[in-house]
Amino acid sequence: MWKIIYSIFSFLTTTLPSYETPHADLLFVGDAMQHQAQLDKALEIGKGEYDYSGCFSLISPEIRKADYAVCNLEVPLGGPDYSGYPCFSSPPSFAESLKDAGFDLFLTANNHCLDRRDKGARMTLEILDSLGVDHTGTFHDAAQRDTLVPLIKDINGFKVAFLNYTYGTNGIRPSDGVEVALIDTLKIKEEIELAKKKKAEIIVANMHWGIEYVLLENNIQRKLAAFLAENGVDLIIGGHPHVVQPMKILKNEKTGKETLVVYSLGNFISNMKTADTRGGAILWVTLTRDSLGNAKFDNPRYQLLFAAKPEGDLNYRVIPGWIEDSVPQSQRNHWEIFKRGAMKVFNKYNEGVELSPADSFHTQF
Repeated sequence: MWKIIYSIFSFLTTTLPSYETPHADLLFVGDAMQHQAQLDKALEIGKGEYDYSGCFSLISPEIRKADYAVCNLEVPLGGPDYSGYPCFSSPPSFAESLKDAGFDLFLTANNHCLDRRDKGARMTLEILDSLGVDHTGTFHDAAQRDTLVPLIKDINGFKVAFLNYTYGTNGIRPSDGVEVALIDTLKIKEEIELAKKKKAEIIVANMHWGIEYVLLENNIQRKLAAFLAENGVDLIIGGHPHVVQPMKILKNEKTGKETLVVYSLGNFISNMKTADTRGGAILWVTLTRDSLGNAKFDNPRYQLLFAAKPEGDLNYRVIPGWIEDSVPQSQRNHWEIFKRGAMKVFNKYNEGVELSPADSFHTQF
């Protein structure tokens, strides 16, 4: 008898399909910069060509594990002569290296997107198209924006809309019809409603906002976050300050709906020098479904990233916090100062978003 029962149990547990809850992991990082020193080092390593190999080798396995990964491309790919601050223009190989690292979506609405004017903005779009990556935030013209916004992606069965807006473009206005998605609440509300009409289950608003180098969000950011949440946005992911700012879950008291707001993820890669700008955060959010099948976000979590400066033959490198031993000895003090400052902010002000412990990562080097 027991043999029969065991046989039936074995059959059921080995042949019947498992019914796991559907899920998708989204990943976000902050500002991908290219200052002059970064350009010079890439040219040196490439012996006349811009070579970014090695910049993302320590972080790319984690990026590739995500079902969809997003970065803020805060430089136009505006053609030579390539330049850093204050008017950026980076070579196509920089974007290619980000793609190779595993990023799926490039955000282009930021204060530097018109640094090489309309021609540079359009060249950026053409290069991203040639790489076969998704992008949103700037467009060849207003008509293209009407066609492409909102960007809606099917990610593991979840219909996710991505929107991207910037507070401004450093005073540079389009001169030949390029369309930049500026922060305009009437337009934003219209595009959120369009995302709902097109059956988006999750809406992500990527915001280029805030005050540079300030570790706390300001009242304008808070009010705009409340506006986005009230209009149905699920995830609000911020950049621009070049330092990290708090992460919070906002809850609508009337409906119970929750919205995650990340005020700033800081820098992903750059040559900035002050302590708080030496790195940023990487954020994961898991999409799942409730008992009724409705999509929702779950388990928002983060880790720190450090932008290590080159040493010897090594290029600039993004070093994740879970392998902090990889930070060069000469830069350990910079890492520790950055880490203390960032964790002070997160430990004091974060609400509902926790640090992902180092021992939870299988990718070790």
